[in-house]
Amino acid sequence: MNDLEQRIVVFAPIGKDARLIEEVLTPVRLVCHNCPALGDVVNELQQGAAALFVIEEAFNDDFLRELTGFLAAQPAWSDLPVLVLSKEGLDSPGIQRIFERVGNVTLLERPVRRATLVSAALSARRARRRQYEMREVDRRKDEFLAILGHELRNPLAPIRTAMDVLNTIPNSDPKVRSITQVVERQVVHLTRLVDDLLDVARITNDKVALKCERVSVATVLQHVVEICRQQIDAGGHTLDLRQPTGSVLLFGDRARLVQSLANVLGNAVKFSPPRSTIHLRAEADGEDIVFVVRDHGAGLEPEARLRIFDLFVQGQAGRVHSLGGLGIGLSLTQRFTRMHGGNVSVTSEGSGRGCEFVLRMPIVVPERRSRERPASGAAKIHADDTLRIMVVDDNEDGADMLRVMLEMEGYTVAKAHDGQGAIALAPRFHPHAVLMDIGLPDMPGYEAARRIREMEGCEDIIFIAMTGWGHEEARQHASDAGMQHYLVKPVDLNVLRKCLSEISAQALQRA
Repeated sequence: MNDLEQRIVVFAPIGKDARLIEEVLTPVRLVCHNCPALGDVVNELQQGAAALFVIEEAFNDDFLRELTGFLAAQPAWSDLPVLVLSKEGLDSPGIQRIFERVGNVTLLERPVRRATLVSAALSARRARRRQYEMREVDRRKDEFLAILGHELRNPLAPIRTAMDVLNTIPNSDPKVRSITQVVERQVVHLTRLVDDLLDVARITNDKVALKCERVSVATVLQHVVEICRQQIDAGGHTLDLRQPTGSVLLFGDRARLVQSLANVLGNAVKFSPPRSTIHLRAEADGEDIVFVVRDHGAGLEPEARLRIFDLFVQGQAGRVHSLGGLGIGLSLTQRFTRMHGGNVSVTSEGSGRGCEFVLRMPIVVPERRSRERPASGAAKIHADDTLRIMVVDDNEDGADMLRVMLEMEGYTVAKAHDGQGAIALAPRFHPHAVLMDIGLPDMPGYEAARRIREMEGCEDIIFIAMTGWGHEEARQHASDAGMQHYLVKPVDLNVLRKCLSEISAQALQRA
């Protein structure tokens, strides 16, 4: 049995109650931790406890404030049992206040029989044990989602690379082009689902850190529309886009802001009938920027509106299963919006009457003239044929597809499928850059990179980490190993092209 499930925290600073409680509970293998002072209580509770015993006399304003603060900060799985010893029972005004503010309270009226005290403590322990079990189940679920997302990224990588290669091969057959576009759309969709799964695991484990910068509202809207454009066009929809005049800046994580708004816009597209008009506007409102997405689609009943931002909840189950989705996107939107100091809400007049989502976030500073240029298309590569790239990936299909794509771009490419193979190949091939998978079968990619860099003539190699793990800890490991770039599978080839173009330019300067 877990030690935390045996710990009973006792706060009875006056009288003999603390000693008596310990004498009664010790024979049933409950370990009492008596707290002589207020400051000790929260410290003991933070270490974990099956229950808290408190005498009514200890409930002064200071203790009630400290306890309610601790209880309010509990994780979602936790509901600490609080057992209160009272002389007057429910007739006491103090007890009534405790019930109003504390929550999970069991009242024991003095004089308390030993059997009653033991029974109450064991019942509290049983309930608390169940909570700890649920915490473990929840932890394993998050771990499973993270592993699942990582494993799904590996087969996605060669598929996505193959699609990019096919798109560069001229083909006039409309059937082939149509099939290629279908596969490409589905790969993009599956990639977004995998990304959402990984984000759920990261947020639940507090592993999401915002990378905040000044970003213009126009840039956010541009990227959101680019992400949703295929989905909009496939449904024959019209997008009514309106944005503030001039430049309005937010201080936030560009990727998370785009993701939040794209989730809402994508949802509006999904639940709208074909050839609908979907409205997306951004407007300044005092010190805030307000994003509004309005559709004329399925709408929401009142009970659905209350739960629409909950994890794995979908609006109308009958329709949703046919339309796809995991019920994750809107929950992520709410969490990311709150992390930016904003909020998100939804209104609907009912089923079949459409929805309006409103995201409100603080503005950094409005500017009259924009200093940002619109994003250009994919980076163009002018690859010198002397630039050598080594691809290291135990997924042979993934390595082959990257090799084909890079050779079509004009690079000289060699490949290895494990760390030892890469270490052996590097001094013979003398690569300018190494695309290194982190999860190699014989050693971590970080270790292979370190060993290669220690070899004579390999000190200046540029390492690009590739992995299905996108969390900050993995990025830090890559940085510590001297890997200058970090790409998450399936690799965005425009990002890779831009990265290699910079490396090519640096190599030419050194030549």
